[in-house]
Amino acid sequence: MTSLPAADPADPADPADGFDGFDGDLVGGAARDLLALAGSQLAHAGVVGIGIDAVDLGRFRTVLERRPRLVERMFTPDELAYAEGARDRVPRLATRFATKEAVMKALGVGLWSFRLTDVEVVRFGLDAPSLSLHGAAGDLARTAGALRWHLSLTHTDKVAMAVVVADGGLPMPGGVPPRSTDPTDLGS
Repeated sequence: MTSLPAADPADPADPADGFDGFDGDLVGGAARDLLALAGSQLAHAGVVGIGIDAVDLGRFRTVLERRPRLVERMFTPDELAYAEGARDRVPRLATRFATKEAVMKALGVGLWSFRLTDVEVVRFGLDAPSLSLHGAAGDLARTAGALRWHLSLTHTDKVAMAVVVADGGLPMPGGVPPRSTDPTDLGS
C-alpha cells in the first residue's frame, strides 16, 4: 500500500495536503456575494421531498357521483373550469387530486394538514402543468425549504397518477424561462 508524504503546512502549493494552492479562503469574491445573497436558502439546496400518488378512476368517479359538492372543497375554480373543458372531467380531476396528495407526501405531512384548495395545478397555454401553493400549504412548503416544484401527471382509462418533487435549490432569477415557440428549438 502506498502512502502519501506528510503535508507541509508552510507550502500552500504542496500537493500532499490535497488542496494545491488552498490559501484558507473557501469563498472568493463573487461566490461570497452569491452566498450572502442566498443566505439560509443554501441550507435547503437539493431535493426537499418526493411524493407520488395514484387514484383509481372508477372509485373516484363513484365518490364524485355520491357527493357532487365535494369537488368544491377539493378543487379551485380554475381547476374545475379546466376539467369541465374535457369530454370526461374525472381523469383531469383525479390527476389533480393525486397531485394534492403527492404534495402532502413530499412535505411529509398528513391528510388535512392544509385545505386541498391550497394546492393548485395551474396551466398556461400548452405549457406543462405547474404548482401554485397558497395558505397553509404555502407556509408548510416555505418552512420545509421548498422553493420550486416539479410535477408530472398521467392517467390511463383506470388510474390517474401524479409525481411531485419539492426542490430546495436556489430560484432562477426572474423565474422559469419561457419556453420557445420555435418547433426546431430543442432547448440547447
